Amino acid sequence: MEPRERQVRRELIAAALLFLGVLFIGTVGYRLLERWSLLDSAYMTIITLSSVGFGEVQPLSPQGRLFTITLILMGLLSIGYIVNRFTDAVVQGYFQDSLRSRRRRRVIKKLRNHYILCGYGRAGRQVAFEFAEERIPFIVVDSEPEAIQEAKQFGYLTFLGDATRDQTLLEVGIHDSRCIVAAMPSDADNLYTVLSAKALKPDLRTIARANSEEAVVKMQRAGADAVISPYITGGKRMAAAALRPQVMDFVDGVVTGSDRSFYMEEIIIHPGDCPYVGQSLRDTNMRAKTDALIIAIRRGDGTLVPGPTGETQLMDGDLLICMGTTEALRALLKILIPLSPEGPRLPRH
Repeated sequence: MEPRERQVRRELIAAALLFLGVLFIGTVGYRLLERWSLLDSAYMTIITLSSVGFGEVQPLSPQGRLFTITLILMGLLSIGYIVNRFTDAVVQGYFQDSLRSRRRRRVIKKLRNHYILCGYGRAGRQVAFEFAEERIPFIVVDSEPEAIQEAKQFGYLTFLGDATRDQTLLEVGIHDSRCIVAAMPSDADNLYTVLSAKALKPDLRTIARANSEEAVVKMQRAGADAVISPYITGGKRMAAAALRPQVMDFVDGVVTGSDRSFYMEEIIIHPGDCPYVGQSLRDTNMRAKTDALIIAIRRGDGTLVPGPTGETQLMDGDLLICMGTTEALRALLKILIPLSPEGPRLPRH
């Protein structure tokens, strides 16, 4: 729940408690002053505060009349405060926001194999844009209400909270997530987030942002699967763009899908899903069947096989790095994993 919603809720609860307090004071007051039963005291209090015009339960003593005047004034003040707070809540859209918040919490609980993006700063905005372009499920987590509000304007699923806290990660479904991206400006926050994520789900893929070489090392020690330094990576890309501009243009187009013709995708194969495990690439004849290229293979033990030849065998747990058109990659996945209900996560332009 956001701070504004919490504040409005506290005010509404306070108004309700104030009115109940007036009812309690009236009932106890008539009970002590007039020696009436609790039922008669409560009834007199209610008809007095509601101003329905009913007569007195029994004749009032002078002290009882003074108490009734005081009770009427207290009732007017409490009811006025309740009306004021309720009207303010309606004007601010509290009830609509509450409904949306409940719907959002239900959506978060249903998330499966989603990505958790921690931090919606300059880096986080770009990550969110790329995720949205690829049509993958993700949720933005940030502790700043302004950042969350901005993310909502783009239609992203959001959660206001501190990503370094275990409770926050649990509430955004870390146990059912596929990957977490720590893209906050602070190296310390990103480090704590990686540590918390790995403690809650050791096999979760974690991507972290680092602002210095020292922070890169610490993130890796903490268990981050990939650490990206905007300054180091940016410098390398700038140098590559200066030395090999055409190569960089091609690579950028393939990796990001900005040229809308060729894409790169990862496909993991297992014997239960892929009928070609144990066969060579030449035997599978994938190139002729799909026009897609397998440009590298990451073995299950972490070994990278760049530029695999026709004699390269497909093994259990291989991660195939493929390149081709949208149609070619979908055809490749359909052949490699015929039992898979999902296609590759290809951008849709």
